[in-house]
Amino acid sequence: MKEDTTIENQVRTLGEKALKASRAISTLSTAKKNAVLETLASLIETRSASLKAVNEKDLDAGEASGLSKAMLDRLALTDARIRGMAEGIRQVAALPDPVGVDLSHYDHGQGFRITKRRVPIGVIGIIYESRPNVTIDCAALCLKSGNASILRGGKEAFHSNTALAALVQEALRAHGVTEDAVIFIPTTDRAATLALLKMDDYVHCLIPRGGEGLIRFVAEHARMPVIKHYDGVCNIFVDSEADLTMATEIVVNAKCQRPGVCNSAENLIVEGRSLQSHLIPIAQALREHGVELRADERAKAALTAAGIAVVAATEADFKTEYLDLILSIKTVDSLDEAIDFIHTYGSGHSDAIVTSNAKTAAQFQGLVDSATVYWNVSTRFTDGFEFGLGAEIGISTDRLHARGPVGLEELTSYKYVITGNGEIRA
Repeated sequence: MKEDTTIENQVRTLGEKALKASRAISTLSTAKKNAVLETLASLIETRSASLKAVNEKDLDAGEASGLSKAMLDRLALTDARIRGMAEGIRQVAALPDPVGVDLSHYDHGQGFRITKRRVPIGVIGIIYESRPNVTIDCAALCLKSGNASILRGGKEAFHSNTALAALVQEALRAHGVTEDAVIFIPTTDRAATLALLKMDDYVHCLIPRGGEGLIRFVAEHARMPVIKHYDGVCNIFVDSEADLTMATEIVVNAKCQRPGVCNSAENLIVEGRSLQSHLIPIAQALREHGVELRADERAKAALTAAGIAVVAATEADFKTEYLDLILSIKTVDSLDEAIDFIHTYGSGHSDAIVTSNAKTAAQFQGLVDSATVYWNVSTRFTDGFEFGLGAEIGISTDRLHARGPVGLEELTSYKYVITGNGEIRA
C-alpha cells in the first residue's frame, strides 16, 4: 500500500507539471510547434538503428512471455514503420494549425461581437498497449493541437516507448519548449494507471488504445471524459453484384494485410444466391493466405462441397475481434438483412460493401451507423494517416465530440470570446 501511495504521488506530480505546461504551450506559435516536430522527425530517422536495437529487447521479452504473432507484429519497429513515424510527424506539421481558428461569430444587437474560437483541450492522458509508434503519434498530435500529454505505455513496449519519449524530450529542448509538454510515465506498475484515472483535477481527457479489456477498465474507472472504441468487429458485405476480382482483393487485404489491428475485417457477409459465384473463390484465396474460416450452416455446406476447409461458426464468433488470421462468414438474403447483421454483431468501427450497384451502395452507406462506412474500399484505411490527418491518437466509436480517427481538430474544444465597447445588460 505504501508503494502504491508513493507511485500515486509521483503521478500526481507529473500531472501538476503537465497542467502548468499546457498553459504555456496553448498559445505556442505554429512555427515553433512545427520546428519541434521537424526536429523530432529527423531524430527518429537518424536514430533508427538504436531504436530497432532497443525494440529488440521488447520483442525478445514478448516472445519469451508468449505474446501472439499478431501482438509481436504490433510491437515491432521495422525500417518501414520508423520511416512511417517520421513521415506522419511531417504530415502533422504540414497540416493547418487548428488552435485559434474562429469557427463562427455573432454580432449582438447592442454592438459587441461573440466569437466561437478553437482552443486546446488542455491535458490529455493516453493509456496504450503494444504499439510503440503510438508514443510518437500522440506526442505529435497533442503538441500541434496545443495540448500537454501524459503517456502511459504498456509494459510490453516499455524500452521502445522510453527511447521514443526521450527523443521527444530532446526535440522540445532543442527549441526551448518545456519538456513537461510531453510526459512519459516511467514505470510499468499498474498503480500508475489507477492514479492517472483519478486525476480529473489535472487531466481533462483520457484516450485508451489497446484491447477491449483495457478500454472497458479505463471507461469504468476514469473520472474525466474518455474518447474510445471498445473493439473493432469490422464487416465486409460482398453484394451479389460485386466485381469478383475487386471483392477478393478487398477481403484478402482487409483480413490478411495486418490481421492484428482494429480495422481488419472479422466478418464476411455474402448473399445466399452468390455462394458459388463469389464466396467459394474468395474463400479459396483466403485459405491460400492461411485464414481459418468459420461459417454459418449455409456457407459451410457450400464450402465443404467445394473441398474448402471450414468449421462451424457460433454466434459468439460473429461478435469476436479475432486480431488473427480467422474470419467468420454469414449468409444473408438481402441488403436489409446484411445491415441488421452489422448493427447486431458489429462494433460501429469500420464496415464496407463491395458492389457495382451505386443505389445499393448508397443505401448501405446511409443506413449503416458506423464511424466509417466504405464502398469498394478495404476497411484497412480507417487510420488517421490514411485519412490525411497526419496520424491519429485513436479511433472513436462514440457519438459525441469525436468519431472515427481522432486527429488535430478532435483534440480541440472551443470557447466564446466576446469583444465590446462598454456594453451592459439592461
